[in-house]
Amino acid sequence: GQVPGVRPPGYAWLNRRSLPLRHGLAVLTNLRGKCPAHLVRPGQIADKSAMMPTLPIEECLPDVIGALETAGRAVLQAPPGAGKTTRVPLALLEAGIVSGRIVMLEPRRLAARTAAARMAETLGQETGQTVGFRIRGETRVSAATRIEVVTEGILTRMLQADPALEGVGAVIFDEFHERSLNADLGLALTWEARTALREDLLVLVMSATLDAAPVAALMDNAPLISSQGRAFPVQTHWLPRPAPAGPARAPALAQLVLQAAHDTKGGVLVFLPGQFEITRMQQALAGRLPPDCTVCPLYGALPFAQQQAAIRPPDRGRKIVLATAIAETSLTIEDVRVVVDGGQARRARYDPGSGMSRLVTERVSRAEADQRRGRAGRVAKGDCFRFWSRGEEGALPAFAPPEIETADLAGLALELAQWGTAPEALAFLTPPPEGPLKSARALLGMLGALENGTITRHGRAMARLPTHPRLAHMLLQAGPAAADLAALLQNRDPMRASSAGSDLAPRLAAIRGAKRPGADPAALKAIRHEAARLRKQVPQGNATGTPPSDADCAALAFPDRVGLRRPGDTPRYLLSGGKGVKLRPDDALANQRLIVAADLDGAGPDATVRLAATMTESELRALMATQIEWRDTCVWSRRERRVVARRQECFGALVLKDQVWKNAPQEAKARAMMDGVRELGLNMDAKAANFAARVAILRAAGDTLPDLSEAALLATPEHWLLSHIGTVQTAEEWKTFNLLPALRATLNWQQLEALDRLAPEVFVTPMGRKLPISYTGEMPEIALRLQEMFGVTQHPTIGPNRVPLRVTLLSPAQRPIQTTTDIPGFWAGSYADVRKDMRAQYPKHPWPEDPTQADPTLRAKRRPR
Repeated sequence: GQVPGVRPPGYAWLNRRSLPLRHGLAVLTNLRGKCPAHLVRPGQIADKSAMMPTLPIEECLPDVIGALETAGRAVLQAPPGAGKTTRVPLALLEAGIVSGRIVMLEPRRLAARTAAARMAETLGQETGQTVGFRIRGETRVSAATRIEVVTEGILTRMLQADPALEGVGAVIFDEFHERSLNADLGLALTWEARTALREDLLVLVMSATLDAAPVAALMDNAPLISSQGRAFPVQTHWLPRPAPAGPARAPALAQLVLQAAHDTKGGVLVFLPGQFEITRMQQALAGRLPPDCTVCPLYGALPFAQQQAAIRPPDRGRKIVLATAIAETSLTIEDVRVVVDGGQARRARYDPGSGMSRLVTERVSRAEADQRRGRAGRVAKGDCFRFWSRGEEGALPAFAPPEIETADLAGLALELAQWGTAPEALAFLTPPPEGPLKSARALLGMLGALENGTITRHGRAMARLPTHPRLAHMLLQAGPAAADLAALLQNRDPMRASSAGSDLAPRLAAIRGAKRPGADPAALKAIRHEAARLRKQVPQGNATGTPPSDADCAALAFPDRVGLRRPGDTPRYLLSGGKGVKLRPDDALANQRLIVAADLDGAGPDATVRLAATMTESELRALMATQIEWRDTCVWSRRERRVVARRQECFGALVLKDQVWKNAPQEAKARAMMDGVRELGLNMDAKAANFAARVAILRAAGDTLPDLSEAALLATPEHWLLSHIGTVQTAEEWKTFNLLPALRATLNWQQLEALDRLAPEVFVTPMGRKLPISYTGEMPEIALRLQEMFGVTQHPTIGPNRVPLRVTLLSPAQRPIQTTTDIPGFWAGSYADVRKDMRAQYPKHPWPEDPTQADPTLRAKRRPR
């Protein structure tokens, strides 16, 4: 049952091939030196006391292999520590069902190297023989390699280079529950490749969560196999009160680690968000732990030998492992019985300040906390100390969001464009959010990677570089000279703790060997290593002539971040992308006219520049000559309250030169005045307001006349006012503008005729006088002398709904006597009392007993002769 050609000394094979496949497989067992240096013959079982305990995953391996043999796809759910990472690929190889290499995707580089090393050790080989790995910056494979563990988007690049994955027989996605962006994209592309080109390609997704059903449904209802795992009871301890925040947090967490080390036995695993916190914890614990305790850090940037020291059992005493979230599921750290959970995790989040993804520190989710707690129950009963109170637990999010929902999608958009398929056509468990994906495509268009949504030749070259599209564009345009800046922008600021301000120059000088106070040697070393790697991958022929300056390189990566200083004492800048930022007043770059902002501390108008390079205008003109253009603009100036016509030389939102635009077209000025109208509001006189109110009366009755309300008119002044505005260009001229002709022009002849008929502008009195009807109050109304309404027996109305006019009856002295909407009712009712009063006050005027029979008049009684 062994792998052909592999005869590892000190190991034995437990051969169960005589049994049906569902009952067992050949199991490789480490005899820890108690077995002779030869293989146990088939059918023999070595001394059971010398054998390691069987991993929980062994029980379900027959089902996994059977599902892949029959369906070609499967989803395996197995809790951390079940052995799926190192056992499943070997079992597939042993079973002989894979024709070609097995490629397994790991979300982290440390996990990939460790998994490959453990599988190779199981076979008694060095890494790079039967089992190898490919990670960023390092590859260990050979012609004999049958299992490749890959990460960092390497699977995606393999698919882009060869969608059919020739020579690959199976693809395994390990730790898929972590939902990394590369894993989601890799599965989507692999599944389409299998559907369209490789029906024989085996696809296995392995997850440590209990909710693997959605993944199985995504893969055409793939068989779902679950392993129960094996765990011992873990007692959970919470803080009596919420953990302190700010500077007091780190010392309080260190005290909790000391308490856990003193009160328990066995190895201690401490979860911290990153390298900085791990280093600080090491310093806080120095000299305070029991003498038998050894502190071992564990994070991705640590040398591999030190990583392995943290993972392996201690030679003596107890081990205190200070680890990042990599220890949640991806790695098995032996002899751990105690977990101290700091309650934080570092995740990739799109950072508008840098224009790329940034690692940010957030609270853990309940699912992550449970995964961490389970690490204490692998080998015996354990304890978990949580750095939060029990009452705070309910406020934790249930799950961490998938990276595709929060990270920068520029790289994803570039990969999708190269693949040539819309995201909705691919099998994404979580589709890319539409808004961020649209922004990512806009950025790629600005960088020349996309043209009308299609990837360009330059875009394909960008996709081949394992870095952010901004930095890939910079490297391709500037050549190896940009490698130092690219490496710096991808890593931790080496002078973050110093007083270097925002200037990139001292940082780049330190990377290139200059001595700079406050520079972090470890950070510089990591940056130099990354820069060397990038220089090897950048085509040398792309850089011609004089090497570009650091400012040129920064502007190539951030063409939307070139900043021009605004007038004033405060160092504020307008960026070429249209946003505003500021520098601290004491910053060394505060008086520079032009800068390139490579990193900001936020996205709002008050964002402060964290990293920037100074740039001269001649450098900008030479670098961006094709993007600098003259623009003729007519705009409404809020400050001057008038239309301003200018000719401007611009780079994006930046104005490099500004002059008066003489002889600007009248139409351009009129269009600019529309913005002034929106700001100033409508200046309706009484006639214009009355006209709009008449139209509103008919609209309320159901007529299809245009909406002449102020809100509707201000929303679209170009539609009704543009051709009438004439030479009006200032706020003062607008005050005297007559709106009525423009409002009347919104109605056609038939509508005007209906308006005059149903909502007339005037009321014709019984004496033939024309009185204006006011429509701007609660209801249409008129006012006239009472005697002029003598003989009227029907109340006047308007509109199709016969709305009564409100009539104010006046005395001969033009004072109101009565307001009514029922003239006949007035005659029959209160008129008698009015007549009595009016006869006493105005005896010279007629006050007949029956006004319905009298003639209307505006004159007094005739004097007797």
